[in-house]
Amino acid sequence: MKEHKTNAMRILEQRHIDYEVVEYEVDEEHLDAMSASMKAGLDPELVYKTIVMQGASGQLYVFVTPALFSISMKKARDLTGEKSIDLLRMDQLQKHTGYVRGGCSPLGMTRKYPVFIEELAQLEEFIYVSAGLRGLQLRLKPDDLCAACEGTYASFT
Repeated sequence: MKEHKTNAMRILEQRHIDYEVVEYEVDEEHLDAMSASMKAGLDPELVYKTIVMQGASGQLYVFVTPALFSISMKKARDLTGEKSIDLLRMDQLQKHTGYVRGGCSPLGMTRKYPVFIEELAQLEEFIYVSAGLRGLQLRLKPDDLCAACEGTYASFT
C-alpha cells in the first residue's frame, strides 16, 4: 500500500469516518473512472467520478456521479442557478482543486465548493471515490461522504 495519506483520508479520520483504501495500477493513457474501476476490480456502478464544473458566474461546482453516467447540463444549470455551466478546463483543475485528472477527490480540495452527489448513491451500502491520488480509491458509505464534504444529494444525470 502507498505510504502517502491524502487530504481526503485525513478529513475522514478527523471526522472518525470509517473507510477502506483500494489500490490499483494506474494506466496513464486511461485515467477515467471506468478504467479505474476495471483496474481495481470494482463494480463500475459503485465507482463515482468527481467532475468539476464552472458556472457563468465563475463559481466552481463539484459533481459526484457514477462512472457510467453523464451529467445533464440542463439539470446542472437548474441545480446551480447558473445561466450556463461547463466542465472546468483540465489545465485549471490542479490550480483550483489541488488535484490532477484521475486523482480528483470530492474531499480535501484546496477550497470549499458546493458538492452535489448523485442521489442514486443513497441506494448503495458503499460507494468508491478517488482518494485524491491516482491509483487509490476510497470505499465508504454515501452518507459519510455527503457529511464529510458537506454535500447535497441531487439528481443531475
